[in-house]
Amino acid sequence: MKNCARVAVVDKPLTPEHCTPMFMTTLQVALGGSIGAALRFLAGVGILRFVGPGFPIAVMGMNTLGSFVMGMFVVFATQRGMTQLSPFVMTGLLGGFTTFSAFSLEAVNLFERGAMGQALAYVAMSVVLSIGGLILGLMIARGIWA
Repeated sequence: MKNCARVAVVDKPLTPEHCTPMFMTTLQVALGGSIGAALRFLAGVGILRFVGPGFPIAVMGMNTLGSFVMGMFVVFATQRGMTQLSPFVMTGLLGGFTTFSAFSLEAVNLFERGAMGQALAYVAMSVVLSIGGLILGLMIARGIWA
């Protein structure tokens, strides 16, 4: 029984009623999300130590990289018939790695510090680079797997 999880039934055999595909998909998303979030944290700390505080380049970089990887994955999964990995990779891993909420917080922090020029540059660059990363990922992946 593919994608089935045993539920708390002590003396009954595993039957289709015990299959929970949504639960298994949720576990895939949760696992991917925890890995993505851990990678975002580690990359953020590493970049902060390397670059120092100020302009939130870590979040911008992770959103750009994550968008690029998502573009690559969309083509790869579609061409290879592996879209069943989308909950783990796209929603979980890349959803945990990239974050619009952190983007928003960093933009507001720059604004509140009075760095209006940096805030506007950060918003514009984040959007343009993330979309650009996605387009580049799609183009490269289509060249590889199309």
